[in-house]
Amino acid sequence: MSSEPSTSGSVDRRHVVVIGGGMVAQRFVEALRARDAAGDWRVTVFAEEPRKPYDRVGLTRYFEVRDAEELTLGDPALWDDPLVDLHRDCKVEAIDREARTVTDRLGRVHAYDELVLATGSSAAMPPIDGHDLPGVFVYRTIDDVAALRGWVEAKREAGHVETRGGVVERPVRGAVVGGGLLGLEAAGALKALGAQATVIQFGTHLMDVQIDLGGGHALKRLINDKGISVRTDTATKSIRPHRRTGHVGRMDFADGGRLDVDVVVMATGVRPRDELARAAGLEVGERGGAVVDLTCRTADEHVWAIGEVACIEGRCLGLVAPGNTMAEVVADRLLGGGATFPGADTATKLKLSGVDVASFGDAHGRTEKSVEIVWADPLRGIYSKLVMADDARTLLGGVFVGDATPYASLRPMLGAELPGDPSAFLLPEGTGGAPALELPDDANVCSCNNVSAGTIRGAVTEHDCTDVAGVKACTRAGTTCGACLPLVTKLTKAELTKAGVEVSTALCEHFELSRAQLFDAVRVADLHTFSEIIARFGRVPEGATDAGRGCDICKPTVASVLASLGNGHILAGEQATLQDTNDHMLANMQKDGTYSVVPRMPGGEVTPEGLIVVGQVAKDFGLYTKITGGQRIDMFGARVEQLPEIWRRLVDAGFESGHAYGKSLRTVKSCVGSTWCRYGVQDSVGMAVELELRYRGLRSPHKLKLGVSGCARECAEARGKDVGVIATDKGWNVYVGGNGGQTPKHAQLLAENLSSEELLRTIDRFLMLYIRTADRLQRTAPWVEEYEGGLEAIREVVIEDSLGIGADLDAAMAQHVEGYEDEWKAVLEDPAKLARFGSFVNAPTTPDPALAYVPERGQKRPATADEVASGTADPELVSALTSPVLVAGPTLEVRA
Repeated sequence: MSSEPSTSGSVDRRHVVVIGGGMVAQRFVEALRARDAAGDWRVTVFAEEPRKPYDRVGLTRYFEVRDAEELTLGDPALWDDPLVDLHRDCKVEAIDREARTVTDRLGRVHAYDELVLATGSSAAMPPIDGHDLPGVFVYRTIDDVAALRGWVEAKREAGHVETRGGVVERPVRGAVVGGGLLGLEAAGALKALGAQATVIQFGTHLMDVQIDLGGGHALKRLINDKGISVRTDTATKSIRPHRRTGHVGRMDFADGGRLDVDVVVMATGVRPRDELARAAGLEVGERGGAVVDLTCRTADEHVWAIGEVACIEGRCLGLVAPGNTMAEVVADRLLGGGATFPGADTATKLKLSGVDVASFGDAHGRTEKSVEIVWADPLRGIYSKLVMADDARTLLGGVFVGDATPYASLRPMLGAELPGDPSAFLLPEGTGGAPALELPDDANVCSCNNVSAGTIRGAVTEHDCTDVAGVKACTRAGTTCGACLPLVTKLTKAELTKAGVEVSTALCEHFELSRAQLFDAVRVADLHTFSEIIARFGRVPEGATDAGRGCDICKPTVASVLASLGNGHILAGEQATLQDTNDHMLANMQKDGTYSVVPRMPGGEVTPEGLIVVGQVAKDFGLYTKITGGQRIDMFGARVEQLPEIWRRLVDAGFESGHAYGKSLRTVKSCVGSTWCRYGVQDSVGMAVELELRYRGLRSPHKLKLGVSGCARECAEARGKDVGVIATDKGWNVYVGGNGGQTPKHAQLLAENLSSEELLRTIDRFLMLYIRTADRLQRTAPWVEEYEGGLEAIREVVIEDSLGIGADLDAAMAQHVEGYEDEWKAVLEDPAKLARFGSFVNAPTTPDPALAYVPERGQKRPATADEVASGTADPELVSALTSPVLVAGPTLEVRA
């Protein structure tokens, strides 16, 4: 048995082997390494799949991101830890309990001190005749969904039939056997791939394990509204091949019905992967799974089981939350703790876009003498139920279909008494209001990571966390599925208030209002200058006699607000004094004190004549040129006094400001789409150009980037943008809240299969809502996450006009579109504005001869503006490719 000295030098390091590379295995390794500060354990993980542990709960996202790495769990640095060894594509074939060794598929033998089984489960395949035909899939791994995607895309291509009237497309016909959580997600995936989808459910209603019959009827209506057919009380008798291809062709049902299909997905449950446990002589449960006690230990004191392979309290649990809890228990035990499994949290939430379903506790009301309180609105597709004990006060469970808003607050109250009338918690907002809930410390807020309300409160009071981001980092609450994040936010703010920590939303010392509040105040009061705004809404800072002239925080913020409200040119009048350096010069300052010039090229489109002009300008002024990631040409190295002349030539050639310097729309990236690409299904270039011309100059709390891809292959990387548009056969899917920074985020689906008109209206409203409500310098990704109610609430405002402000948002965008003018063109036509573009007061255009130009990367001195204008510029002096470094002499007065 292998061992080696620990880093402490005092204790031999012990070895734990983990069989399985899924979510629960990852959690175990993460928990053990986080707690084992002395480094007493080294860990070896054997994963059967050829990739790092990934988010199997979010498997459907793979159809959107198409990159397995995007689903990878946790911090990638975990697998670089010298005490952690991950063997991918390396299945364990046998366990020798007596020798305490495992043998991998390559025949290598590995010794262990402790063994953790985390082999999970496999998709159950019912004994249906024809289940092994080509075109029948399970829905369990990334390889499964990749194979399913490839099959559907191939069938879709084969369905294009040329006739004399043109190309006729027969849609791909898909069916899903099983109407549970996984089945509905699989049906949603088929729809996302452009296939028809029918769910075949053996039971009386969908999700019959999680919700009752009433909820099932409401859910069926919602699923039908998504374009997915549902057949309940239907048993599949056989799957028949197509007579020509031999692939799956039709399904026959026990009631005599039939359904023509091109693809079938089996989602009829899972079975624990307990074959290693059985072969090793470990006890297994009646329905499978390695039997463990409440410490997650098997009858062998050196073998543990966690996750779906563990049979605990007589059953295997097919949810990630109890699996994570088991992982934490075993990690604690290996380090000498006394943790035990506290019981399973079987709460579930459906992850199908636009369909809100959640349940927890005794959702079916099976507890003796329990009382059910039901509220339903069939017209809106809403069904809500609470199951109470016979005292009508103690909460035993709940079901929410159509609107799961109460779920986050009520689930942690399971087993506790609710204040007041329980029915008040089911009624819509504005109909009386539910009593405020004071969660007990032991209430489980985040079931994925087993985080209680007390732990969240402790993060504030004991660990000095002062915001939600800090609480998430400290406790892990809200870092997995995110369903609990609104409640985590509420608890954090409440505890900060109790602790006497002021939760201030003030913009700065001069304004008590937040940026969003100030935006609305300025809009409603119809104010147009900083002087008016600070006189009306400003406050006197401590130690001052008046509000003064603001600061570096509020001045550019007010400047942005005024620009967003269409207050004229940003350099007009008093507004010019509010701008930061880049906006002040309408150019990005670089590290050497020079500026960059970026003309707009909508959608990356540019004419040969335009390219020639850009190249000649860069050559004449000695500018370094680079193609940007946003499909534009960036020219570096321009001095302040050169900017007007450079832009005069660009404007004369038809170019506009690309706003690379502003907190505004930067670019709309595009692939070539259906215009050129054989895979493109829509004109992505045309749409990108339309979007960029529509939103050019739109000022916002932070920079905005958009992308448009002509098909699901996503060559424009639209899901890394604040707004991403991806073409489908039926229109456009729009994604929001994706952007870079310290924590890059992928955009999330807001709406799908929109017409071009619907797409513009949706993006209009999303951007205007963001502009009005986001904090200062807040990108769209954190704004979406922190918006009360998250993406679902934003969807309701933007798509369903839940706040009744849709027309107002539309009008605001229309005002922007109609009022747009190119900022640089306006400067060139205004001598007063032009006067500010000089490095020195007494020499606005001609550099001092005492200035020395130190070449970088082989660049020569650039020509002066006068040399260029007179035609005397020496070609040898203007052929440089990078910017000069200015070394200032003593004879010129620098402009402030």
